[in-house]
Order: sequence, then structure tokens, then C-alpha cells
Amino acid sequence: MLSEPRSGRLAAWGNALLAGFVSPDDAVVAVVGEDAVHRVEGLPGETGPVGLTLALGRLRGLGVTGLRVALPAPGHPLGLSGPPEFNARALDAEEAVVCHGAALGLVPEVFEAGPEGDVHVEVIWHCLAVREAPPADVPSLGEAERELAEALRDATDVLARLDVAASGPVAEAAIDAYRARAERGGEVLAPGYPPRAVRVLELAQRVGMLISVAYENGHGGAVSASEMAARADALRPVERTARRAQVAAYNAFVEERLR
Repeated sequence: MLSEPRSGRLAAWGNALLAGFVSPDDAVVAVVGEDAVHRVEGLPGETGPVGLTLALGRLRGLGVTGLRVALPAPGHPLGLSGPPEFNARALDAEEAVVCHGAALGLVPEVFEAGPEGDVHVEVIWHCLAVREAPPADVPSLGEAERELAEALRDATDVLARLDVAASGPVAEAAIDAYRARAERGGEVLAPGYPPRAVRVLELAQRVGMLISVAYENGHGGAVSASEMAARADALRPVERTARRAQVAAYNAFVEERLR
């Protein structure tokens, strides 16, 4: 839950490439990560899927100057601007990239293949038309940081009340994973992002880690159906705040350049 989305990697490193902070090879390696390969399908002027390097170059040629992230959820079209067809695809994938400078968007489709223990992942990014309009419900970095501070307190209070905070192997593993990521520092976002965006994204990931602990570490102290429902109700707005902050952090590159 709230782990690093592929759309975040594509937007962050795509922005760094478009601005000249990284080379095409470095950007593609960072975007692909542990996946086997990424391709882009539906690019104007192309008859079939193409590699990321060619796709990013073609997007630049089409006038794209920046990339934004959308992380929609049912009832919350976060970062989207339409049309309905694109929104539906993005909602199904729970993420998307929206281009600035050209009315295009990218939605990932993930394929897994291979035997257990040796599974490789391939990603096809579907390039679709989008509506040129402000993205839905994306806060500024300042707003996101203030909301996250409150959300972190709320999440900690909920976990403590439900007796799931910092207890059990799942919680310990989640905390260790967060600490390891925090120690990597510069890998949180691509070169060129403002320090505040890095700080907001790290905090959003920490809040997401706490939410994951609550959902994955059994029932904790919530032993009745009503208590379990109360826990979900308490965590839902916290999760929403963390997603909004993630989008604000990834989109900060474009917002800064627009200012």
C-alpha cells in the first residue's frame, strides 16, 4: 500500500531527462528498476510498442515539457483531468502519468511470466488522449506537508489504540524497509526535484508504511466486526492524505517550472 508507483518513477526520471539532469540511459534504468522491460504502445506516429528511450524522445518531440502523476482510487480521481475513458483506465491501474505540453497520458499494464521464484515483469504503457485541464485534488507541497504531519499523528494514534503499532514480524519488517529506504536518501526522487518534495515524499511513504502495518498485522486489538470497521474508517482519510502528498511531491517538478 502506497509503495513507490511505477508512474512515480516514470514521471520523476522522465522529468529529470526532459530537463537535462540525467542521460536517457540512466533515466530508463531508473524507471525500469527490477522489471524486465518497459514499452510504450499507442504513441502518435508509431504503429506498435516502442522502448522507453524512443518513447521519451518522441514525447519531447510532441511538445511534452513535463510529466505529472495520478493515483486515483474509487470515488477519488486524484491527479486526473479526463476524459472518462482515460480516467477509467487509470482507475483500473490505480495510477497514470499525465503529460504537460501535449494532451497525452500513459497508463501501465503489468504482465508477469515465468515459474515461481523466477518471475519476470514486463510493463506496457498505453498512451491515450487526455483533457488539458488542472489535475483533480492535488495540493501544493506546503499544504501536503501540513496535512501529512496531522495524518502521521492520526495514524500513530489509531495504531496504538488498536495495539498493532511496532509489534509483530510484519510491523518490524515494514519499519526496517522504511528505514532502509530513508537511508538511501537521494534515490527517493530524481535529480532536479526541490528538497521539500523529497521531504514530503519520504513522509508520505512513512505514513503509508504505518497504514500497511495496520492492515497487514492481523486484527490487532480490533476483535469485533464493528471495531475492524472503525479501524478502516479511521485509516481511510489518512491513506487519502498520503496519496495526495505523493502526487504533490512527484508533480512538484512541473509545478516549480510553471512558476
